[in-house]
Amino acid sequence: MVTPVNTSDRLKQLRELMSSNKYNIGAYVVPSEDAHQSEYVAACDERRPFISGFDGSAGCAVVTTDQASMFTDGRYFLQARQQMDDNWTLMKWGIAGVPSWQEYVTDHLPAGTRVGIDPTLITAEQGAKLREALQAKSGDLVAISENLVDIVWGSARPVRPEDPAFVLDVKYAGETHTAKIARVREQLERDNVRGLVVTALDELAWLFNLRGSDIDFNPVFFAYAVVTNDTVTLYMNEAKLTDAVRKHLDGILVQPYESIFGELSAMSVGLAESEGRLLVGKTASWALVEALGESNVKVDSSPIVLLKALKNATELAGMRKCHERDGAAMANYFGWLENELLHNGGNLKLSECDVADKLETLRREQDLCVGLSFSTISSVGANGAIIHYSPQRGSESLLDTSKMYLCDSGGQYLDGTTDVTRTYHFGEPTRWERECFTRVLKGHIALDMAVFPNGTPGFVLDPLARLPLWEIGLDFRHGTGHGVGSFLNVHEGPQGVGVRKHYADVGFRPGMTITNEPGYYQDGDFGIRIENTCVVVKTDTKFDYTNGNGYLTFEPVTMVPIQKKLILNELFTDRERQWLNAYHQTVWDRVSGRLDKSGLGYEWLKRETAPM
Repeated sequence: MVTPVNTSDRLKQLRELMSSNKYNIGAYVVPSEDAHQSEYVAACDERRPFISGFDGSAGCAVVTTDQASMFTDGRYFLQARQQMDDNWTLMKWGIAGVPSWQEYVTDHLPAGTRVGIDPTLITAEQGAKLREALQAKSGDLVAISENLVDIVWGSARPVRPEDPAFVLDVKYAGETHTAKIARVREQLERDNVRGLVVTALDELAWLFNLRGSDIDFNPVFFAYAVVTNDTVTLYMNEAKLTDAVRKHLDGILVQPYESIFGELSAMSVGLAESEGRLLVGKTASWALVEALGESNVKVDSSPIVLLKALKNATELAGMRKCHERDGAAMANYFGWLENELLHNGGNLKLSECDVADKLETLRREQDLCVGLSFSTISSVGANGAIIHYSPQRGSESLLDTSKMYLCDSGGQYLDGTTDVTRTYHFGEPTRWERECFTRVLKGHIALDMAVFPNGTPGFVLDPLARLPLWEIGLDFRHGTGHGVGSFLNVHEGPQGVGVRKHYADVGFRPGMTITNEPGYYQDGDFGIRIENTCVVVKTDTKFDYTNGNGYLTFEPVTMVPIQKKLILNELFTDRERQWLNAYHQTVWDRVSGRLDKSGLGYEWLKRETAPM
C-alpha cells in the first residue's frame, strides 16, 4: 500500500514565501519540466514530486493561498490519487468540465491575481499567452528567478549531476556531427535566420554525437548550444569534458553551462542593430527568449526535431538488431518467470520488484546494452490498471497466477532504444479478461496492418486501434503511439498516434519510428497493453492515387511473442490469425538463434511462437 507524502509543512513554507513582500503572489505554478522542457528530469529538478508527493512523469501543480491542485492526464489518475495527501485536489485533464492548469489560473482565480513561475520552466510561447490572458483580467504572470520550491527544499535538494559525457561512435550514429551541423546550417539559410539556439537535451546529444547520464534512463547531458553560419558554441560544464570528448569537439567553442543567458543578452545588441534573428525551438524557455529579446528571435520548430526523427540507414539497422537482442532477453525472462511461478514455488512469493530486477539483469547481459530506457512497469492485477505504475520496494505486490501480469519495459543499447509491453496470464484467465485482451490485440493488428499515403498524420490513424474497444463502449486514456529515439529518449517527437492536437500537424515519413500500444484498464482489477516498436516503411500498392508520393505502412521491430492463450477465438478473424502467425514466425526466425537451445527461454519461445 502506497503511503502518501505529508506535504503540510512544505506547502506552509511555500505559502509564506508567496505572501512575503519580496514575491507578493496569489498563486505559484510548479511544472514537471526542467529548463530544457525534458519529460523525464534529474533528481534535482523533481520539484513537482517534492511539493506534492506525486511522481508521475506528467503533471503541473498550482498552489494558491488556500488550495493546492494537481493537474495530470489519464495515465496517472490512479497513481496521483494514491500518492497525494488530503492537501491536494486532483484535477483530471481530459475529462469534460475539468480545466487545464492554464485555464484554471486565468479563469478560476480571482481577477487581479499575480501568478508566479520560474521563467526557465515554461516555454516562451506559453509564458506570453498566459501573461496576456492574466493581464486582460488585471492580473499578471510574474517571472521569479529564484525557484520557490528549491528554497523550501533547501539543503536536502539533490545536487545537479556532473557526470562526464561520452562520444557515440559514427558506426552507431551513421553520420558525423560535422555533417549534421552542415545540414542544420542549410535549413537555417532557407529559414533566413542568423543561427539556432539548441535547448532540448536529446537534440544536443543527437547533433554532437555525444551521450551522457545526467537523467536516469535518458542518455543525455545538461548543455545548450548556439549554431550560426560560421560558429558553433556548446555551453557545457568542464566536468563533462573528457579528453575523448575534447578531441571530438575540435573546432567547437565550449563555454560554461550557466553562461548561456549572459551570452545571449550580449548577442541581442548586435542582432537588434543588424535586424537579424536567431531561431529558437518551441521548447525554449521564457527566460531564454527574454535574454535574447523577443524582437531578436523567431520561435518555431527546431529543424533538429525532424532531422533526428528521420533515422538513417545505420540507425534503422541498429534499431532492428537491438530489438532482436532485446527479444532474446525477454524470451529468457518469460521462460524463467513461467518456470518460477508454475514449477519452482514462486507463485505468491516473487514480487513485482524481484522480477523487474531479474529482467534488468537479463537485459544487461545482451551485447551493447547500456541500461534501461525507463523504469520497468512490472504490475500484477489491479496495479496493471495504473497505466504508468512503477513498483517500489516495501509496497509492491506479489505475483499471482490467478491475475493478469503487465510488463512494460525497455533497454538502452549503443545501437538503439527499445520499448515493449506484453500482458500475460500464467493461470486461467476469465472470459472477460480474454475478450478485453482480444479487442486490444485486434486494435493493435489493425494499426499495424494499416496502409496510408506518405505524410498521413497519426491523429488520423488513431481510431483504428480503438474501434474494437469502442464497439462495446470501452477505451483507454493514453496515446496510441510515440516515436522512439536511437540510443536516446524513449519518447521522441514530433510524430505520434493519438488525439493530441500536434499529432494532426505531423505526417509520417519513411524512417520514422513509432510505438503501437493500445490498451484497456479496469480499475481495481487488471490492465492490458500490447506494445510493439515499429519503423515507418514504404510499401507497394496496386495503384498510386498520390501521383508518386507513395504509401507507407508499419514494420514491427519488437520481437516478443503475444500470448495466444488470452485470445478469444470467436472474436479473432482469419486475417488477424494470419497476421499473428506471420509475426510469430518472424520472431522465431530472428530471435531463436540468439538463445541457448537447452535453456528455458528457447523452449518458451518455441511454444509461444507456434502457429495458432
